Amino acid sequence: MAKIIAMMNQKGGVGKTTSSVNLAACLAVAEKRTLLIDLDPQGNGSISIGLAKETFAQKNIYHALIGQIPIKEAIYHSELPCFDICPSDNNLAGAEIELVSLIARESKLKNAFRTIEKDYDYIIIDCPPSLGLLTVNALNAAHSYIIPMQTEYLAMEGLAQLLNTVKIIRASLNPDLELDGILLTMFDSRSGLHKQVANEIKTHFGDVVFNTIIPRNVKLAECPSFGKPVILYDIESKGSEAYLSLAKELILKERFKNSGASKIEEPVKAEDEIMNIIPSLENINFDEMTVEQ
Repeated sequence: MAKIIAMMNQKGGVGKTTSSVNLAACLAVAEKRTLLIDLDPQGNGSISIGLAKETFAQKNIYHALIGQIPIKEAIYHSELPCFDICPSDNNLAGAEIELVSLIARESKLKNAFRTIEKDYDYIIIDCPPSLGLLTVNALNAAHSYIIPMQTEYLAMEGLAQLLNTVKIIRASLNPDLELDGILLTMFDSRSGLHKQVANEIKTHFGDVVFNTIIPRNVKLAECPSFGKPVILYDIESKGSEAYLSLAKELILKERFKNSGASKIEEPVKAEDEIMNIIPSLENINFDEMTVEQ
């Protein structure tokens, strides 16, 4: 049975698509059968692994969500043996309007997954940069979620709203939804500001933050234009090493949890603690932090 993970943050440009594509690819390299769901109408995840738009124009996640086709017909293979993708295009932007009038509109994605979840070990959902109906569908279908967050002083902006949305989803639709962790992205090791923000976040949030930090890396920026995940574009790059480390950390975390070695902390408690911490982080004077040249 697949573990379904939503990669979500309503802020744009925080590395959701980059993290979704490259985490999925690295899980596949670890011989985990992995499916990437591109739930962003911009379709950047689909382009990032080299799918031509004309290939999936008639069969993609949009058509599966509105019930025109089974989701299996909208799944395509990538260069990696264990890595499949369910792509999207700008037609998905109209799906939220079309879904509004449908019965059980919040469960369309969850229902679609029932026919394929036994075929995969991991399903990664690249959510759109909003908290609309598509994201609600993703959170309702997911077992857990990851929050990509930049190591910049505006990182806290919108986090409380995001966590409130998750609490509503858990209360009304998906009580078992868990937080896998906060993923720090676009980290510049030359910047004193980035270092200090990362330290503040890790100090306050503790184990909620992944040990792996995703660096700001030229190869990560280049690889989408070549239609390849970074592990196929340049396996020796810092970006590739980071996402391989993240995949390993996620696999080990899941293995440890399933082993029953220790009691897992209730996700509600972890999120409540984050909500309490956010005001103190917002009061930090980041303007006094220096940037190393």
